[in-house]
Amino acid sequence: MINAFMQARTGSTRLPNKVLKNLQGLPMFIQQAKRVQRAKLVDNLVIVTSTDESDDIIEQLCNENNLLCFRGSLSNVLSRYFHAELNYPCDAIVRITADCPVIDPELMDYVINSHLKNNNDYTSNCLVATYPDGLDIEVISKNALHNAYKYAEKPSELEHVTPYITSHPDKYRLQNIQSEQDLSAYRWTVDEPKDFELISSIYENLYVKKPNFNYQDILELLSHKPELNLLNPQIARNEGMVKSLKKDKEEGYE
Repeated sequence: MINAFMQARTGSTRLPNKVLKNLQGLPMFIQQAKRVQRAKLVDNLVIVTSTDESDDIIEQLCNENNLLCFRGSLSNVLSRYFHAELNYPCDAIVRITADCPVIDPELMDYVINSHLKNNNDYTSNCLVATYPDGLDIEVISKNALHNAYKYAEKPSELEHVTPYITSHPDKYRLQNIQSEQDLSAYRWTVDEPKDFELISSIYENLYVKKPNFNYQDILELLSHKPELNLLNPQIARNEGMVKSLKKDKEEGYE
């Protein structure tokens, strides 16, 4: 059993309510959920949000769109995932964030298949970034998740779910999936208003004709319309992780 847990919240500091932004007639996270549901190796998709009242709207929209929803800790996202797995038991969890509305279900299946084939504890395409920011996929075994919940302490480990696992290659079998071509300079995630401008343009150009567009379609679009790449230049990748690592140091962790 493979469950995808898509973490979503309304309280983004850089772009509040970003997951609710209208993307071709639907909230952004609902559009992303529809893409995730097309992954053939995912048995269930669960939207994992917080118990904070600001996220009541996410649960409401899940109910309206027949999506499973679990609510847990706002700040301890690792705890949220752990308790979500207790409620929706599975052998492995696919971790994705709800600010990546062009995530590719075929790529998800590829990463999941590699995870199962190699009996890994953790498989992703972002340990070493070679895919566009916004296509990040992490697959975690149930045992690795439970182990991380038991031993993780650092703020970065609790907020970002998987750092305890990825920082202990002596304990866990890890695998990174790399793209044949380095595509890491592309930014297709939504953290800033300009990010959403790009994503909206991608949907405007591709979604109407081909709702199931994949990441190769996006690359082709950008090759014909390179000006779109100028919408969100020079925004740092993984700013949230950088802030968490700073907090680790402030609390005395190395």
